[in-house]
Amino acid sequence: MDLGIEGKRALVCASSKGLGRGCAEALAEAGVGLVMNARGSDALEAAADEIRAAHGVDVTTVAADITSDDGREKVLAACGTIDILVNNAGGPPPGMWHDWERDDFISALDANMLTPIALIKALVPDMMERGWGRVVNITSQSVRAPIGVLGLSNAARTGLTGYVAGTSRQVASTGVTINNLLPGIHATDRADSLDGGVAKAEGISLEEARARREATIPVRRYGTPQEFGAACAFLCSQHAGFIVGQNFLLDGGATNLTV
Repeated sequence: MDLGIEGKRALVCASSKGLGRGCAEALAEAGVGLVMNARGSDALEAAADEIRAAHGVDVTTVAADITSDDGREKVLAACGTIDILVNNAGGPPPGMWHDWERDDFISALDANMLTPIALIKALVPDMMERGWGRVVNITSQSVRAPIGVLGLSNAARTGLTGYVAGTSRQVASTGVTINNLLPGIHATDRADSLDGGVAKAEGISLEEARARREATIPVRRYGTPQEFGAACAFLCSQHAGFIVGQNFLLDGGATNLTV
């Protein structure tokens, strides 16, 4: 399928690896030029080189912490005209409800709610003026079915979901769509970290922890960044202009919901 976005330009946050990398790859395959951001310069440059070589698109890299004011300023200064924004940032650490203090919640809100809102506010007005734009926020399956040990993520990402629900409908008439992708467990560093925590707590191997989690997923495996990226690219395509303010689960059926 021709996604109809060749020649567009996208900012993909936290895109040196994992789900962000999957999104960057899929957009590049569709002919979209990229501004790629991540904190680690080495991994970012390596990813950018591989994408340039594979897809022949222009790639600008900005090594910066997108969740900080200085980092966002640095990234936005390098952007130029942006047609597509993919918001992404690592999730806060797991824990129990009694572990978290105010500062923990503020940090989670800064990374997973206020940062994407700041980028939306910075880039969407120009999209509206030009009559076309796409915003995809990578959130979590936990906004549909909260995960107890991920309370910080539950809170921050659900806040972003509420913001998007209203904002997406206010800007849709200008040709700009905003939607959310809700990943379940994918084969990324985040999954390794969560499985490692379980392995340590229960005294089992990492492989056993992963096998246990896979058994709870109807497809009996973790998702791949490539599958996730393909879904992101579709939401950014010319075919997705009638999709507004929606939350798409990509979790292999793990979240048991009727609607």
